[in-house]
Amino acid sequence: MGWTRGNAVRVVRRLIGLFFRRVEVSGVENVPTEGGGILVAWHPNGLLDPALIISCFPRQVVFGARHGLFKWPVVGHLMKALGTVPIYRASDMKDANEESRRAANRKSLDALAQAVCDGAFAALFPEGVSHDEPFPQELKSGAARLYYRARQMCAPGTTPPVIIPVGLHYDDKTTFRSNALVEFHAPLRISSTLLDPIAEDDEETFLTRSAELTEVLEPVLQEVTHATETWELNHMMNRVRSLVRAERAKRAGVSLKAPDMAERTLGFARVWTAYQTRLQTNPEQVDALVERVGAYDRALQEVHLDDDDLDKPPAIESRWLPILLALQAAVVFLVFPPVLLLGSLINAPAYFLIRPIANAASRQYKDTATIKLLAGVILFPASWLIAALLVGFGQLELHQSFDGIPRAPWAAGVTTFLIGAIGGALALVYVELVKRTWTSIKIRAKRKWGSTIIRQLAAERAALYDLVEELREGLDLPGDVLEDGRVGADRFSIAPDDVP
Repeated sequence: MGWTRGNAVRVVRRLIGLFFRRVEVSGVENVPTEGGGILVAWHPNGLLDPALIISCFPRQVVFGARHGLFKWPVVGHLMKALGTVPIYRASDMKDANEESRRAANRKSLDALAQAVCDGAFAALFPEGVSHDEPFPQELKSGAARLYYRARQMCAPGTTPPVIIPVGLHYDDKTTFRSNALVEFHAPLRISSTLLDPIAEDDEETFLTRSAELTEVLEPVLQEVTHATETWELNHMMNRVRSLVRAERAKRAGVSLKAPDMAERTLGFARVWTAYQTRLQTNPEQVDALVERVGAYDRALQEVHLDDDDLDKPPAIESRWLPILLALQAAVVFLVFPPVLLLGSLINAPAYFLIRPIANAASRQYKDTATIKLLAGVILFPASWLIAALLVGFGQLELHQSFDGIPRAPWAAGVTTFLIGAIGGALALVYVELVKRTWTSIKIRAKRKWGSTIIRQLAAERAALYDLVEELREGLDLPGDVLEDGRVGADRFSIAPDDVP
């Protein structure tokens, strides 16, 4: 494939747009307009992590990636077009001797450093591997070594490279049509002792300084990813974030829309900061609160409600309500399906194949989204093409069998292909509409016949809110609390469309 870099970036953006419903971007103002630098991020979601950075970063960016990925179909061509530099890991080169592997990596390091000197940004995942933990793994020294190598290679008088930490946040990293947030943080402030020049032949100082800078990077990545010790604790922090927001809105007398990823992430940062601080000063109170939040969380899950569902307006006391709900359900569940039936039938084989393929091909959970995306890119168009061929040949057979039927295999095939493609897109909208309608009906029913449990949960949420507020009193937390219950953040934007 003779792809240019611009075309490759556009392809990556289209793929990201297909997988995610919304991608939010923050901190673009932190990216300098001149000079090169290094982006460092944690690596929780396989190939979707670099794809998000490529899609959202406002300047040219090149990656270092393990050389085995270049052998993947489609992915390998994209990586080459994007200028990706191969990194040779010992685990991937078991037959090669150590010296040849080191020589290959020195060449790769120099290629990335030269890109930085030329004004581009090089992006690395210092953990070295993607993973499924809620915290960054132990960092390798590659990013730090790249920084010092670039400083050695860049011409005197040029703008020195910077290091920008990147936060990657997913609301559900393997789920199709979920949301993501990419945060570009302010360039890292590096102490003067770590900025002293290193001579080309001073290997000992180079390695020592790289290890020291890596130790500086580790807590920075922990902070920008809001790392927690376990996923259970991560879930509890998100539950506190959600209940606090819902209770604030109720007390302010407003009805809020679902938070975007920017607000979710900032809200989580506030809760996590308060938790870590008060765990040092009030450990018994914090442990008791977490245990009580856990019980509240389990009770919510048992009735399949979320925090803000407790405040939905009560069911309308009207004799027309059952009719209105029946009409809404009829439109969603009866009228739409015939329109989408053919498109759904064409896409069904690919849809039902993707999950077992992803489960079988994914070595770890973190690979699931990558496999789903790659499988979907191949299987869905293949389904449309196969259906188009079958209908085209079928139309030709009908023409030959019945004189009254005109000969139009191409028109039938192209129409079928378009129905498959358009019907698949409409099916996504339809599924989301069905979910929202069904959820609306369930919430109304639970408010009608489960008012006692809802009152109890609302009272418990209010009590938990008061305890949280008491513990956070006097703390300097990220962001600001707005009058309507939201937490304030810089405005976020959708991933840019212009290719740098």
